[in-house]
Amino acid sequence: MKATFWIGLAILAMGLVSLWVSFPSTERQGVSVGGLSLAVETRQNTKLAPLLSAVMILAGAGMLIAPTFRK
Repeated sequence: MKATFWIGLAILAMGLVSLWVSFPSTERQGVSVGGLSLAVETRQNTKLAPLLSAVMILAGAGMLIAPTFRK
C-alpha cells in the first residue's frame, strides 16, 4: 500500500511538472573536407505532448486512490 502511494505520487508530480518543463535537444550537422570542417548546431526545446502529461496525471491519481478500494 505504501509503495503504491509513493509511486503514484511520483508519477503525479512528474505529470504536473511535464506541463511546464521543456526538454532541450541539440542536433549537429556538418561537412568535413580534408582539414576543413563546417558545422551547424541547432538547439530546440520541446515539451511533452499534453495528452501524455494527462495520462501521467490520471495514472498517478489513480494509484493514489487505488489502495482505498482494496479489501
